[in-house]
Amino acid sequence: MRTIKQTKEIAVVGSYDVVVCGGGPAGVFAALAAAEVGAKVALVEQYGFLGGMATAGLVMPLSVFTYNNEQVIGGLPWRFIKRLEAMGGAHIETPLGNVAFDPELYKLCMQQMVLEAGIELYMHSYLSGVEMNGTRVEAVIIENKNGSEALEAKIFVDCTGDADLAYMAGVEMQPQNGEPLQPLSTYFILGGVDTASPLVNEAMHHNKQGVNCHCLPMREYLLENAAKLNIPEFGGPWFCTTLHEGCVAVNMTRTAGNACDNRDFTAAECRLREDVFRMAQILRDNFKEFEKCYVAAVAPHAGIRETRRIKGAHTMTAEEYVSGYRYEDSISRGAHPIDIHATKGNNQNVTFLEQAAYVPYRALFTPSHPNILVAGRALSADRKAFASMRVQASCMGTGQAAGVAAALCAKENSSTDSVNTNRLIEILRNLGAAI
Repeated sequence: MRTIKQTKEIAVVGSYDVVVCGGGPAGVFAALAAAEVGAKVALVEQYGFLGGMATAGLVMPLSVFTYNNEQVIGGLPWRFIKRLEAMGGAHIETPLGNVAFDPELYKLCMQQMVLEAGIELYMHSYLSGVEMNGTRVEAVIIENKNGSEALEAKIFVDCTGDADLAYMAGVEMQPQNGEPLQPLSTYFILGGVDTASPLVNEAMHHNKQGVNCHCLPMREYLLENAAKLNIPEFGGPWFCTTLHEGCVAVNMTRTAGNACDNRDFTAAECRLREDVFRMAQILRDNFKEFEKCYVAAVAPHAGIRETRRIKGAHTMTAEEYVSGYRYEDSISRGAHPIDIHATKGNNQNVTFLEQAAYVPYRALFTPSHPNILVAGRALSADRKAFASMRVQASCMGTGQAAGVAAALCAKENSSTDSVNTNRLIEILRNLGAAI
């Protein structure tokens, strides 16, 4: 392969206590938590809006905030949910605490909270590299319309979902062990749906603990007629209210693909976009509740279930997770079922938890890289534990914990493996975290 060598000087445009890469459910709350503890914070986001999978992916609902009638994700994430609810942009399902939302109000509410906290935003900015001093990150390199720019910090928090920053810095990743990645899905919103009909109304509310909330009558019909109707591979279908009459968010498409490989991801998203319109036509032709439906929106970014995860100081196991093992350094929780979607075909393996699980601080860092923390999908867990922790409420919780830890490290000029976890837990509880 022919190569081109470039050498250029890159201006350092900002110096911070904490730089957070990724403005999704983990990154926003990492930034907010670090700012709350007094750090000077920058937040880097590739899109022109915040929210990640909630807004770029239209992944609905946010799950799970309560379990067994107990709050499991609290603090700043819950403060955001209540503020969004007050704006008319969220519907909290009881007793499970899944949250349906209006994606446009979600963007606005999150933006307001970030700016009010004094966080410096670098939107439309793509992480392209890191400047290292040994195993310590000195700066991240971002690309935007200003060209290449560098941001310095004492501590960096990787909330990219795909562990991009950690990977660029040389952090060891969890082995894939030959297992295929879970499939990608592109969410879409349908308008013109009879949302008052019993079938749709029942399916678009996710308020039953221990129940897979897919629309079972539609699933059975689609499976029975898959060959005759030439239906692409699908999951669910799952529907969620967008808080607007006649509109539902649809989780139905699926395809194999590696979101960390540009060519593979490009081809997968093209397939998924074709499938969105094919699925809409199938629903329109076969279900009276959808006979007037139309595609109102397609997610700008496919939903990603699985890519890279770091090999941290501790790797959470499925045994620990399912048993509800409480670590001495527990800093967040998770309550979504262990949810593994088949890469090929229409199947899904779901294991519901008897009790909410715990997440240790040691899953958010590796001692080999003293000023990197991760949160969200990049944390250190085996494949089964990760299949629960990957959802948005859990990502918000680990983001909040990583943000507080980052601020403590920056304040004390210490490494991530020397954090006083008792102090970390105390601050998180004072913020309202349910740990």
